[in-house]
This record gives sequence, structure tokens and C-alpha cells, in this order.
Amino acid sequence: MIWLIRTCRFPLLVLLFSTFSVRQEPGTASTQHENQRSVVVFVCEHGSAKSVIAAAYFNKLAKEQNLEIRAVSRGTNPDQEIAPKAAAGLRADGLAVTGEKPERLSKTDVATGIRVVAFCELPEAYKESSRFVEWNDVPSVSADYSAARDVIVAHIKRLINELKAEK
Repeated sequence: MIWLIRTCRFPLLVLLFSTFSVRQEPGTASTQHENQRSVVVFVCEHGSAKSVIAAAYFNKLAKEQNLEIRAVSRGTNPDQEIAPKAAAGLRADGLAVTGEKPERLSKTDVATGIRVVAFCELPEAYKESSRFVEWNDVPSVSADYSAARDVIVAHIKRLINELKAEK
């Protein structure tokens, strides 16, 4: 009997821990999958300036309005880090940029986003979605952060109103 307990100890622990790991807390992978339809994807060429500013402001404004939609930033040709002027501008505006690294736009982003907002030219395959929107009128962040931010925020306010009307 003792031999059976000793030899079964490891499989029993594995079974015990795997049972506990099935229960997911909010915000973990299984609930993230359920909420993927509640994501707005902002895309700029390098994923380091306009899309970062847009995602930060969208998340701030959506939270203030209790809108359960979040935003992510992507790039078609991502930089290694967030653009210094975008990061400095966001910090000056009281929005934190916490060591994020620009990520490449994926087909999954496009397929699961409730909107895909592009500040740059996207490959045709990404434009097929009826949820695709272009915001071509945003000035360069490196030339004038405040002007770029103001145009982005005006667009975001309209987008949030559209999304609220759809719900």
C-alpha cells in the first residue's frame, strides 16, 4: 500500500494542480478570448506613435464612459520601441506608457477587432473587412505632438459615439 502511495504521488499532484489551473481568473487567456470581439485595433506604419496615442486615449475615454471595449496599437513595420515624442507627449498628458514594445499587425487582429483604424496604407488583404477605417488626416507626431493628438482625440470621440450607438 505504501508503495502505491509513493508511486502515485507525482501523478496525483499533477492531477491536483491541473484541476486548479482550469479555473481562470478574469483577464486570463480564456476570458480574453471571449472578449476579443471588444477590441479596437489602431495601426500605424511603425506602431510607435499615432497608433500608440490613439490606443492610450481610446482606453482612457472608453473607461471614463464605462464602455467595455479596449484598444491595442499595432504596426505594419514595427519599430523596436515607442517613439520618444509620443511617449513624452503621453506622459505630459498624464497617460502612462509602460515599456510597451510595438507589435506587428496580424490577420487575427483584423479578424477579431470590432474596428481596425489605419493611419497608414495597409496591405489589401487587411482592407477587406467592413470594419476597416482610415484616418489619413492626422499630422505627424514628430512634427507636432499636440496637433496630432487633437485630431486623433476628435476621431476617437466620434468612434466611441458610433460604438455606443451600435451596442
